[in-house]
Amino acid sequence: MLALRSSARILRILRGAPSESSWSGQPAIAQLCGHSHRRRLCTDGQVEVVFIERGEEVCVSAPEGKTLLEVAHANDVDLEGACDGSLACSTCHVILEQHVFDKLPPPDEDELDMLDLAFDLKATSRLGCQIKLQKELAGMRATIPDGI
Repeated sequence: MLALRSSARILRILRGAPSESSWSGQPAIAQLCGHSHRRRLCTDGQVEVVFIERGEEVCVSAPEGKTLLEVAHANDVDLEGACDGSLACSTCHVILEQHVFDKLPPPDEDELDMLDLAFDLKATSRLGCQIKLQKELAGMRATIPDGI
């Protein structure tokens, strides 16, 4: 699985996917916001998301309509997404807080089928490629299971 994760990151780099710049193409403003935190400042019209990756909180912001998978890739968060969001794998599996999970539309059958294959499945598990950011989700926390 580690080789797949590394391969996915290399592919993103080769494809020219954004990593150190914000969605608008402007240089990212990164700052340290406490021990074991990376943070990108939020701008108007953006939604803040907190990824929890191996115990580290990564605070990022992105425009509404982007998927969690797109946001993770744009901010060098280690969320694989081997199928590029085509619902053919479970490598973008995230665990959400209950109140966030409850705000989302229920997963469809295809997503449920892929979640059956996910490592460390929880009651609030979803695929990051199926969660589109909206203002109601501002401040949401998405945990990336350690075993992915």
